[in-house]
Amino acid sequence: MNKSSIGLLVLSCAAGLSVGTAAADQSLASTLNVYVFPSKGQAADQQSQDESACYQWAVQNSGVDPFELQKQQQQQQQQTQQQQQQVASAGRGAGVRGAVGGAATGALIGEIADDDAGKGAAYGAAAGAIIARRGAKRGQREASAEVQQQSQQAQAADTQSRTNFNNAFSVCLEGKGYLVKY
Repeated sequence: MNKSSIGLLVLSCAAGLSVGTAAADQSLASTLNVYVFPSKGQAADQQSQDESACYQWAVQNSGVDPFELQKQQQQQQQQTQQQQQQVASAGRGAGVRGAVGGAATGALIGEIADDDAGKGAAYGAAAGAIIARRGAKRGQREASAEVQQQSQQAQAADTQSRTNFNNAFSVCLEGKGYLVKY
């Protein structure tokens, strides 16, 4: 191998390393989707220290830790999904239960009216099934709407909390001489 080949090999390895480290090095602000520009020419290590200090300050002053908030949001989503599944399964079997109750009522009415108890049971079963299914569907719609409303309220509260944190984080960084956008 000649000198130019070795030099080219060293340059390509160094270029590969710098690209790899650039991808691996992500600032705290960028993980929070906050854009920070060092307007006073601060070095990268100084910016990293300032971001860390401002993160702690923002958590203390806003009462919000965005990483903890993200975990809570995931838990809320799982709970919402579980509640929606429970609401969906709650109506299953309502028609059968209604049919049984309707059949008993129809048979009793048929017997009292000196009519055919079997026909009364059949009519009662059909009516009971229909009424029970309608009631179950109405209940499902109402419960589903309530779950949805609770989920939307939680999301709105989370959004407001995140905005409060971002404002505190930005104020701190701006005080240290950075331009900040989120």
